[in-house]
Amino acid sequence: MRVIDLRQKEVINICDCKSLGCPIDVEFNRETGVITALIIPGPGRFGGLFGRDNDIIIPWDCICQIGDDIILVNPPRKPPPPPKPC
Repeated sequence: MRVIDLRQKEVINICDCKSLGCPIDVEFNRETGVITALIIPGPGRFGGLFGRDNDIIIPWDCICQIGDDIILVNPPRKPPPPPKPC
């Protein structure tokens, strides 16, 4: 499979069945040539007029399955925000 093939697939979060978008790039280990993560563009701000938020990076070990049209992922959970001081 080529990287261009991955860019044409839709990434779906299996936890909430929401689409995360299509990968725009991959991250790989230079020494081994192994793909380590998929990079998906973050959500747009105010209809896309003011750019995008941070990209979503999905580690390769969080990918559950790659099909003909979609990539199923179980993204890592974000740690809860620290409690606010009183």
